[in-house]
Amino acid sequence: MTFRAGRAAGLHRLVAEAWDAVSRLGGQGAASCGRRVLAVLSGEGVFNRVRWLIAPDVMAFGYALRTTLASLLALGIALWWELGSPQWAALTVWMIAQGTRGKSIAKARWHLFGMIVGGIAGVALVAACPQQPALFILLLAACVGGFCFVGTLLPGPPTMTNYRIHGMRASGFTCVIISLDGIAAPERIFDVAMARLTYITLGVVIETVVSSLFQYRLQDRARSRLADNFITAIGRTTGLLRRMLSGEEAALRSSADLLATLASMGDQVEFAEVELGGRRGHEGDHARAAMAAVTALFARGLDLQALLADPASYGEVWKRLSAQTCDFLEPLAERLHAADGFAAVMADLATLRAAIRIEAATCLESEMKIVTSPPVDVGREISITRQGQALHTLGQMCDELNYALTQFDLSRNPQSHDAFHYAMRTWRDWRVAIGNSMRASVSVFIAGMIWVATAWPDGLTFLMFVGIVSSLFSTLETPAMATRAFLHGALCVSVVAMVVAFYVVPAVTTYELLAAGLALPMMIGGLAFANPAMVLGAVAYNLFLTILVGPLNGGRLDEISFFNTAVPLVLAMAFCTWMYRVFLPLDPDGVRWDMRRRILGTLRRLASRRLPMTRADLIGLTVERMLKLLNTSGGERGPVVDAYLGGVLSGMTVGMAIINLRAILARGMTPPDVQRALRQTLARMARFSGRYGGQYGRTARATDLAVALLVRREQHEASMTQRVEILRALASLRVISAELQTSRSFFDASSPYLDPVYR
Repeated sequence: MTFRAGRAAGLHRLVAEAWDAVSRLGGQGAASCGRRVLAVLSGEGVFNRVRWLIAPDVMAFGYALRTTLASLLALGIALWWELGSPQWAALTVWMIAQGTRGKSIAKARWHLFGMIVGGIAGVALVAACPQQPALFILLLAACVGGFCFVGTLLPGPPTMTNYRIHGMRASGFTCVIISLDGIAAPERIFDVAMARLTYITLGVVIETVVSSLFQYRLQDRARSRLADNFITAIGRTTGLLRRMLSGEEAALRSSADLLATLASMGDQVEFAEVELGGRRGHEGDHARAAMAAVTALFARGLDLQALLADPASYGEVWKRLSAQTCDFLEPLAERLHAADGFAAVMADLATLRAAIRIEAATCLESEMKIVTSPPVDVGREISITRQGQALHTLGQMCDELNYALTQFDLSRNPQSHDAFHYAMRTWRDWRVAIGNSMRASVSVFIAGMIWVATAWPDGLTFLMFVGIVSSLFSTLETPAMATRAFLHGALCVSVVAMVVAFYVVPAVTTYELLAAGLALPMMIGGLAFANPAMVLGAVAYNLFLTILVGPLNGGRLDEISFFNTAVPLVLAMAFCTWMYRVFLPLDPDGVRWDMRRRILGTLRRLASRRLPMTRADLIGLTVERMLKLLNTSGGERGPVVDAYLGGVLSGMTVGMAIINLRAILARGMTPPDVQRALRQTLARMARFSGRYGGQYGRTARATDLAVALLVRREQHEASMTQRVEILRALASLRVISAELQTSRSFFDASSPYLDPVYR
């Protein structure tokens, strides 16, 4: 960083001196112009825009270098073996190469799996319909759509870094290139399939071997990355909790996207597991459990925030213990970095938890003394009750923190004979899977019909590129945006490949010179891929560079052949971009409305189903919804999106309170009138759905009536067991009542939410 900053300062100083000289010769006008140029070159100007190219990060440069070497090596071996289409080996290297060893290996494994499945499907497809182009196109579209359907339902986020989904994308990709190459000569389909699978396998092996040479102390760095991710997550979460405990009411609700960040960090665990290798214990399982506990800690904070909406919760004991909790949380992240400080952290946390439990028990004891010694001081009893409920929830929050830290320590210090397992969970929408499948199938089918109807000589190439793009992007949540970036990358690579194919390749006579000519364009593509703002465009650039250059053993790609490849490529990108905007396009407003309707439906099912989902399942489902909401917004945040994020969090908080009420009813330890009030509230919540005429008003009234009944009941309840259950139910009802009041616009389904207000 210092070296790059020095170069920037040197550039700034050089330009400043030059413009000073010009200003002395040309007067104030030149000086003013010079200042404007300096402003552009400084700060957020030209240098920062091209920093990824002229002053790359060390890791980005290393990725670009090793991937370029691996790609050129795979291309050289393919040429040495005199394979018919050696460019596919280089393409495979760029397709599976990632920034870390774990990602590369994980992607290579799933890519090989997808290659086998897609190869079998491609051979079967050609064998099933020789000389039947219409039937072939129909079945090809169905295959690509089927792979997208299955990929959407696999665990993990629908991103380009989910390599389970990538396995299905690779299946569609392989099926397309094998079947389209073999349909013109069905008798040679086996040879075509073996050739394509050889290219892909060669690229996978070369990339895996070369990337392994660039790794140093891989397992140590993997464990360090697991620890750093957890400490970062716990630091951000405890920072928000401290703000909430200090009296900032909107601290948690205003940071709803933290859950998305936590989910992203949790998704990186599987790549660290790969890097830990066969000698690993269950570090990954413990790390996943720790990240899930951090998310649950955030959810407990939401419960506490709802309870603190009542001013009666702020007693002297609460103020003292909340201050102690803030003092413990403030340096927590820094203390976790020190390996020898973990025991002290756990000891301090145990002391804090004990103090909270003692004070919560003291509040309960004080309540019992008040209600058993009439006349009852209602005001004092209410204050002690509210304070005790807040302390109880604070204790639960500290319990979640204790579990998270315990799992973190086990991930950092694996135990022998550890059998702990924490499975990955995902929540998929069948309608989304069907939509993705239809989007891919229809795109491939229409492209095939264009080829058949026009008899375009290069229509098969056009169809191949459409099939590749449909396989890669149909499972994404924003395919239109992805394909637009892909189109930009295709245009850039067409220009670069034209220069290489027309001027570099004809001038070289050996592979060494060809590799030297391709190295610089490949390095540029690798550096662009390492820049987050240019990832998708760089993917297109890297994939299609060698395809357009077309290096051969017996000659070179002539101008006609080049344009007959480049034109179908660009047209295919434009066609897919257009299709994703026309057929089943993404409607952010519709996505938000549907999400809101589904949240209300989830609350209805939680209140009515015999076996409701667990808290962990509800939190995971909420995180999935928030990720979808953030992804479909295209990175644009505003009042509407922020309000929906708050509504999603309110829905999760109400859902967890309903789960608590269901558990209380299942234990059957509350008085009959309390059970009746709880059942009536849940019965109202079971109708809490529907686009128009929602049951918001009746549900809110039923909740408030239940709160009033339980308040009166607990003020005179002398049985300790029943009083504890009543207080637990009352806390959950208060959470529901507070959230229904705070997020009334979100929960009232009788009218559209916010969109006409903020537009």
